[in-house]
Amino acid sequence: MPEQYLPPIYWDGDEVAMIDQRVLPRREKILKFTTPQQIIKAIKNMTIRGAPAVGVAGAMALAVGARRIETNDSKTFSRKFEQLCQLVKKARPTGNNLSWAVERIYSVVVENPRTEVAELQRLIRQKADEILAEDVAANKSIGAWGKNVIPTGARVLTYCNAGALATADYGTALGVIRAAYAADSSIQVLACETRPFLQGSRLTAYELMRSNIPVTVLTDNAVGSIMQQQKVDVVVVGADRIAANGDTANKIGTYTVAVLANTHNIPFYVAAPRSTIDASIADGSGIPIEQRNPSEVTHLGGRAIVPPGVPALNPAFDLTPSKYVTGIITEVGILRKPYKRSIRKALEI
Repeated sequence: MPEQYLPPIYWDGDEVAMIDQRVLPRREKILKFTTPQQIIKAIKNMTIRGAPAVGVAGAMALAVGARRIETNDSKTFSRKFEQLCQLVKKARPTGNNLSWAVERIYSVVVENPRTEVAELQRLIRQKADEILAEDVAANKSIGAWGKNVIPTGARVLTYCNAGALATADYGTALGVIRAAYAADSSIQVLACETRPFLQGSRLTAYELMRSNIPVTVLTDNAVGSIMQQQKVDVVVVGADRIAANGDTANKIGTYTVAVLANTHNIPFYVAAPRSTIDASIADGSGIPIEQRNPSEVTHLGGRAIVPPGVPALNPAFDLTPSKYVTGIITEVGILRKPYKRSIRKALEI
């Protein structure tokens, strides 16, 4: 039985427990949260990260926050809860799953305008639990569909971390790899380190090692070279938001990998649940790109690696045009071009 990774987020009674992803793999540290403000901070400072995981965290923050609203008046509760929803939604702007989860939770209040506060609080917690369970089920379905695009003995390259740590459990892109490896233990995994937060070398390598799936880490700027040497057979990455035309926002550097894969005729797949798709955005130009603190670039492990006073850019995400995407692996199947049509049909299921 393979050694398992630790779950990224779960309930511990009425507290929300998370593994602190900032200190992995050096330490396996569990943090407990009792207020929505604490969870919002954890989302912002990347204690938890990955679009699906952030969506789940947002839903749980609202469940915690709903319980802390002290009133017996439904209208007062609704007003305060709506304010809290807006705070949670703004925690990180690029990923679609957070706003999607907030809207699903808020719908409980909208659809039950005359319900007593205690019952609303119970229903909100129930909806948050549903979102968590649905994410795990969706990831396993993504893995079941996605394993079919991984050739026997393939050398699979992945970027950033789209595993259990980026979701409620199991993973999207790593879910595909888990399912493929279970069917064919001869596949090889290549994980890009993913500067500046090192999600690949710290988190993806950690997860795969804990699951006894062999993985080799490479620097981000080695991708072109190993593709040129024909050492990659397929690329699978996750996504933070997908526009109606298939344009995809993912961790900064994904676009570079996609262009290189296209240049070398290597299939490039995006694995994500339908909750990552934002059909209200026509194309990638409408996806907001989060700009993070330059210190994440200028410092490593708390130590400066750039001369004092030198500025740095730190966009957290980039946009991969749909023309570079071979297919989008979802829980209801693999979407193919033209993406406007296949995405629309997938969202109708």
